[in-house]
Amino acid sequence: MDGFLNINKPAGWTSHDVVARLRSLLKVKKVGHTGTLDPAATGVLPICLGKATKLARFLTESDKEYRAVMRLGETTDTQDATGKVLVRRAVDGLTEDRVRDVIVSFRGEIKQLPPMYSAVKINGQPLYKAARAGREVERAERTVFLWRLDLIRMEGNDVTFEVTCSKGTYIRTLCADIGEQLGIGAHLHHLVRTRSGPFRIEEAMTLSEVETAVQEGRMGERVLSAAWILKDFPSLSVTVQGARMLLHGTSIGMQALGRLPKEFKTGQSVLVYNVAGDLIALAEALVERSDAPDSGPVGKGDLFRLDKVLVSAKE
Repeated sequence: MDGFLNINKPAGWTSHDVVARLRSLLKVKKVGHTGTLDPAATGVLPICLGKATKLARFLTESDKEYRAVMRLGETTDTQDATGKVLVRRAVDGLTEDRVRDVIVSFRGEIKQLPPMYSAVKINGQPLYKAARAGREVERAERTVFLWRLDLIRMEGNDVTFEVTCSKGTYIRTLCADIGEQLGIGAHLHHLVRTRSGPFRIEEAMTLSEVETAVQEGRMGERVLSAAWILKDFPSLSVTVQGARMLLHGTSIGMQALGRLPKEFKTGQSVLVYNVAGDLIALAEALVERSDAPDSGPVGKGDLFRLDKVLVSAKE
């Protein structure tokens, strides 16, 4: 079984728990996920099956969307509702307009300090292990981008907002930073990931639905093909001879190509399709080409080399 599943992760499960459950249900050895969700969070968790695990990095780079509930006036040691409350402050007099103004100010490029309770590794050790031992580890800020950040409603101390953001964004850190700017503190109370790249929560399956589909023999129709999921990513097509050369590890040039991406950069991975339209490999660009159709490489030298084979020997 090769392809992708769109899973709606339940609360209380780690992303690894979901992978282990699916491996057991589907009897598939190679199962992976893209974009870890904290145990308390729910929502879209893209799952890779079989050969599609080699394509996970394409989806890891995708932007994400979340609906979050931020609780004002309380800070916690984990920046979310699972942690110990450190400080409580009154929110009397704080208006929705004031909260909206502060939230909107975080749109665009921002810096975030990875939380101590996270899987980020410093010197080979996850930060959460140091946090559990009561140690604070020095860590560098990261740049993330928030394309959309909108306040949906404010009810008492709870503020619901939606955000579209780049990979690596910590929503609980965003809540903590907003609370700090408001001067009263805040933490993430509830989080749902509503989209991860092309995967949307409206089409996501629960684990119980997966179990039912397996029992009824309908699981195959719920697996999303790699070609469909990655249809908007950079790709090229190769001739029969080009496919043979590439799959045997020989770098290829224009003479082996049927279609060339409009734009690619040196070192970038692109999807490779054969003349039948089957996704057969990943290739690495050896040169750079701009978007202009008459620019970049036009026929001299090798343009791509093999990155990963996505078909078996018999194919």
